[in-house]
Amino acid sequence: MNLPSIIRPKHTFIGVSAPTKWRALQTIAEKAAIAFSVDSQIILKALETREKLGSTGIGNGIAIPHAAIETMSSPRGLLFRFSRPLDFEAIDDVPAEIAVVLLFGENNRGEYLNVLSAIALRLQSDGVLAAMRKARTADEFYSDFIADSRV
Repeated sequence: MNLPSIIRPKHTFIGVSAPTKWRALQTIAEKAAIAFSVDSQIILKALETREKLGSTGIGNGIAIPHAAIETMSSPRGLLFRFSRPLDFEAIDDVPAEIAVVLLFGENNRGEYLNVLSAIALRLQSDGVLAAMRKARTADEFYSDFIADSRV
């Protein structure tokens, strides 16, 4: 899985401030709209609809908000680290401090499952997560996520 082609350094944000999960989704939609030239309200509605089906908080301080966007031709993503952890209603009740956002086209539903799997596998590594949590810049944060391995 070529994650660098899906999530690019310029789509990485640290210190993102949001008082709630819903406000975070708004901020995510605004940044994604600029990054991918899609209306922010379309993205926000898709993310909120998906979140209402079940939380995208996967535990261990991580959320993976994802949604289908009709006009997108290939999966694209963004990386976020919040300034303070947010309640994404994860099964372990640990608030999310990191969000990996994935948006995909209606015709890419099969491919997006592979991308979600690759993201989840990457984030299961304690070394990767520890490095991402310590990163001081967006470039470090991105590099820690994309790196092939961590000690």
